[in-house]
Amino acid sequence: MKEQLTRKRLLGIDRAGGPPPATQKGQPLRPLTIPNLVSYTRIALLPVFLVVALSSDDGREFWAAALFWLIAWGDQLDGLLARVTGQYSRLGALLDPLTDRALVLAGAVVCFHFELLPRWALLALAARELFMLGLTQLGLRKGMDLGINMVGRWAVWPVMFAIFLTLLTDSWVADASLYLGLAMTLWATGLYVREGLRFLARERQNSSTTAKSS
Repeated sequence: MKEQLTRKRLLGIDRAGGPPPATQKGQPLRPLTIPNLVSYTRIALLPVFLVVALSSDDGREFWAAALFWLIAWGDQLDGLLARVTGQYSRLGALLDPLTDRALVLAGAVVCFHFELLPRWALLALAARELFMLGLTQLGLRKGMDLGINMVGRWAVWPVMFAIFLTLLTDSWVADASLYLGLAMTLWATGLYVREGLRFLARERQNSSTTAKSS
């Protein structure tokens, strides 16, 4: 049955009831959906962004910033389309965080190359994103589906805003936004690690219980 779309649910603010069943582990990928077409476009634009940004003189390039904003905004667009059409999919649930991390990494590469933002913070951010990619893959192999927590969901926006702003102009606001986003992403990472450790502890307990009963 299609969920009732309130304004908050349409905008992705109200997430009561948990993730849609079609996005959960074990469900078919359903690659050909309207929201997934947006995700494919976002992925295809990533190398275009890198070429445009890295070809500039100093990294501050309007069209690079516009491409970065377009790819970032696509995350909201595919979520909105999924809620409007009801075309949720397992592939979409996997692609969204992967594409966001790839975009952050691409932006970090550009900012690091031209030294537009503090390089130590960019390295810490890149290390965190690579760690989360590895953690997600490990979780999938262990049978755990890492849900996106709200801290992690909101943390991506100050990071993306920092990169977008610094692609346009030199401002302390970009640095401050990056520091805020980095602090939030590290907080979210701690929550993910705690969730993973609890899952492993439950799995060991279940295995031990099964072994004793047999």
